Amino acid sequence: MTVGGKDDIDGLKEIGKIVALTISEMKNQTRAGMTTKELDEIGGRFLRRYGAASAPKITYNFPGNTCISINNEVAHGVPGNRKIQEGDLINIDVSAELNGYFADAGHSFQIPLYNPSVTRLCQYTHNTMMKVISSLKHGVRLNEIGRIIQNEARKGGYKVITDLCSHGIGRSLHETPEDILPIYDKHDKRVLKEGMVITVEPFLSTGAEYTVESSDGWTLCVPDNSLCAQYEHTIIITRDQPIITTIA
Repeated sequence: MTVGGKDDIDGLKEIGKIVALTISEMKNQTRAGMTTKELDEIGGRFLRRYGAASAPKITYNFPGNTCISINNEVAHGVPGNRKIQEGDLINIDVSAELNGYFADAGHSFQIPLYNPSVTRLCQYTHNTMMKVISSLKHGVRLNEIGRIIQNEARKGGYKVITDLCSHGIGRSLHETPEDILPIYDKHDKRVLKEGMVITVEPFLSTGAEYTVESSDGWTLCVPDNSLCAQYEHTIIITRDQPIITTIA
């Protein structure tokens, strides 16, 4: 969507804050030994407390309130009976709707015992996301997102998951601009406009560059034993620094 005024900005910030708080609550409650279903129910209750609805559930009939992906799972992990274990790399992706406005955010973290290489992967991916966000404003080409992600991954010694993209959002979960690639595409001439609402979500991995769908029809995994981290914010493009809606 393109925001039409203060009411739109306020609505996007409201649901964005709820999404951010939900991720924070889920992360704080994550413990080794609990199932991903139990963790998802914490997120679902938190969303409902604020009157928000799970966006993947109402949009795609996703079998969970949130997406929880572990280790070789990259995205769209279905909550279930899998028990979280010490040292697991967890990704929580929460998207939600309130009063017709949508927000989407993701966060990767490791369960103790910590592995320094996993800690570095998470921190580097977060820093990459923030570098992209700080570079975006009215008039910048969309392919700048992919250029920065690709360059930062190369500098850090990581690979980019190329089949998962950033996207437009606002009045629905996925809107135009669609397929904002995480690698540079010289043929993409699209330009960011003031008021445009998009996600920024790099997926960096220790080896894989694409995902495969698991037998549940939802969960996307790497085809090898590499690990992947993802961070995501929803932002509003301005003529200066973007407005990040998904912060508490």
